[in-house]
Amino acid sequence: QAQLVESGGGLVQPGGSLRLSCTFSRTIFDGFHMAWYRRAPGKERELVASILRGSTSYVDSVKGRFNISRDNANTLSLQMNNLKPEDTADYYCNQKPPLSDRWGQGTQVTVSS
Repeated sequence: QAQLVESGGGLVQPGGSLRLSCTFSRTIFDGFHMAWYRRAPGKERELVASILRGSTSYVDSVKGRFNISRDNANTLSLQMNNLKPEDTADYYCNQKPPLSDRWGQGTQVTVSS
C-alpha cells in the first residue's frame, strides 16, 4: 500500500511563507494527477492545487500565492507565500480525484499574529 506523508506545516504570521512536502512511498509517475487539499476547522476538505505532467491548477483563493511542484520522483511540494489567516487548515496530498485509502495524517498550517 503506497503511503503519503505530509510535512512542513507550522505557525506563521500573516504574510509569511511555508513549504509543504509530500513524500510518496512509490515513484509519483508523471502521469499521476497529484493534488494538495486542505480542511479548515469546521469546513469540508477542499482541493487547493493540482499538477499533471507539468500543468498546474489552483483554487481562486490561492492563485498567485501558492505553487505546486514535483521536486523529484517521490516528492510533491506546495510553496505557500503571502499566507493569510484564512489559509489556516490541515493540508493533505493525494491523487486527483482522491483515493479514500490514501489520506495521510496531514500537516497543520496556522496563520496568526
